[in-house]
Amino acid sequence: MMNILERVLVLIKTHDKMTIATLRANGFPQATTVNYVIEGLVIYFGCSARRDDRVSLAIDHEYADWSKIQGLSMGGIAERVSDIRDIERIGELFTRKFPQLSGFRPEDLLGRHFSGLHRRSSP
Repeated sequence: MMNILERVLVLIKTHDKMTIATLRANGFPQATTVNYVIEGLVIYFGCSARRDDRVSLAIDHEYADWSKIQGLSMGGIAERVSDIRDIERIGELFTRKFPQLSGFRPEDLLGRHFSGLHRRSSP
């Protein structure tokens, strides 16, 4: 039987979209569906500039049988990735997971806004 971390990693690795929520400049919440990749325990995703580095996310997909629903919901701190070597590495992760992105430069793939969600925030 898998422990909780193994179950979470399987769910994250077998999905390709997540909904990420943050706050707009005017204080209203904003939830956006994005593609993501995972490296170790870090989730990388593309987004537009954020006002607040605290984010929440949900990963799931459609289920015909509601008794089989599985998903993940968590909060964390998102940090913008700015080192070009890291951006290139993350771009390669995206291209491997999403081959339709081949031919794009890493900085073009996500509008130059890579973020990594890597630690849980305190409530």
